[in-house]
Amino acid sequence: MRPILLALAATLALSLPAKAENVTVAVTAIVEHPALDAARKGVLDVLTAAGYKEGENLKFVFESAQGNPATAAQIARQFAGDEPNVIVPISTPSAQAVVSATRDIPVVFTAVSDPLGAQLVKNMDKPGGNVTGLSDMSPVGEHLALIKEILPKVKTIGYLYNSGEANSVSLLAVLKAEAEKAGLTVVESAATKSAEVQGAARALVGRADAIYIPTDNTIISALEGAVAVAEESKLPLFTADTDSVSRGSIAALGFNYYDVGKQTGEIVVRVLKGENPGDIAVKTAAGSDLVVNKAAAAKMGATLPESVLSRANKVIE
Repeated sequence: MRPILLALAATLALSLPAKAENVTVAVTAIVEHPALDAARKGVLDVLTAAGYKEGENLKFVFESAQGNPATAAQIARQFAGDEPNVIVPISTPSAQAVVSATRDIPVVFTAVSDPLGAQLVKNMDKPGGNVTGLSDMSPVGEHLALIKEILPKVKTIGYLYNSGEANSVSLLAVLKAEAEKAGLTVVESAATKSAEVQGAARALVGRADAIYIPTDNTIISALEGAVAVAEESKLPLFTADTDSVSRGSIAALGFNYYDVGKQTGEIVVRVLKGENPGDIAVKTAAGSDLVVNKAAAAKMGATLPESVLSRANKVIE
């Protein structure tokens, strides 16, 4: 009987899922705001579903740089010294800091629009080294088409951004190219820290027919200041980030950042299970939601056409 029992026990053991080993995943973001927070939650939820449970076999560490690049570099060095199993930097500045801090620890970045321009990888299909991740490159041409649909008479787009964020500089080049195709002109106004956002928005009054804010963490972290200017000046304001629509922008066509986090989490799980990050192609986030805010439009002197309302994934009254 004993050989039979042993064989049965071995069969049962093989049929059971392997228990995930104890791991540490260290996450950092340049700043905290709803989109980046949602991405972080998406990563954690995928880890949990894969058997890595916080407080049991997963240590999930998070640090925010509070908008300060020097702090981002300090956090990156701290994480490199702590040697977690994987580091997940959220946003371009945090990813640049982490990639500069370690050549050995696996890095899976997310919410980075232009990984090549930010010099995080040299090849999207074969990144090599210890780095891979997920790009959230915005569909800028579609954004301009949406703005023109809502504001048929628009001629000039005001671009509100942090000139020190590589992500936003890359997007400016894309915006100018797409604007030329659409017969639009772009005017720029830069803020290098959150305290400057309201003043930079005010500098666009009288120079632009609408304000467009990219996935720029500095601007989004102080979005309310720009929204106040837009409402006061009846200057329609649009964002690339859908989580910002509930905070006062008129509309956004973009990613659900919780889903972005989940897609990132799937890559992290692959690395935890033994794949080399450098062998995993950098992916571009999938999915796109249209979110509109009727109240914000009214405050800024715009009207959302039925063609936009009818296809919106979410309408904020």
